[in-house]
Amino acid sequence: MRTRDENKELAIREKALDMAVKDGFDGLSMQKLARAAGVSPATIYIYFKDRDDLILQLWLQEVKKMVDATLEGFDPSMHFEEGLKIQWLNRAKFCMQNPISMHFLEQIKFSPYHDAFSKKMDNTFLTAMRDFVHHAIGRKEVVKLPIEVYWSIAFAPLYQLVKMHMSGRGMRGGGEKFILDDKIMNQTLKLVLKALKP
Repeated sequence: MRTRDENKELAIREKALDMAVKDGFDGLSMQKLARAAGVSPATIYIYFKDRDDLILQLWLQEVKKMVDATLEGFDPSMHFEEGLKIQWLNRAKFCMQNPISMHFLEQIKFSPYHDAFSKKMDNTFLTAMRDFVHHAIGRKEVVKLPIEVYWSIAFAPLYQLVKMHMSGRGMRGGGEKFILDDKIMNQTLKLVLKALKP
């Protein structure tokens, strides 16, 4: 049995993530990945059972990075305004520092992998988010809404602003660069908080 090499595994993971984002899941073949990572196809199978296992392991790795970043300095018992602001800052920072990871997680969300993978996710993040909202509802800081409506109001504006910032293009056109600064983020967050209050 061949031994594991952390450097080779890291190279495989990095190239696989890059290929999945650039070429889609259909463009991620073990042969192409082996060439890109500078290993033999057999080496990949030391670390991953098959292509689906590779994609699952990448997803678990990137979700953990996102969860750790989002929960930094956050406590589910915080008052809603403070907790949401910390989440906004953490999520924006993660997305801007990890654009490939952000894109990959979005790909999974809208792929056939999503339902199966979601069952394998650690519940830490979902529990923290649920407890945060339930505490806020209990304190009458936020209105009770279906989860999809809550998420769309609480986070979709942030992610849209982050995407425009990362592309450098806003809505005006004419080559004017869009920058998500503190002023715009605070102005948007204020409107979101107002929309979510009872």
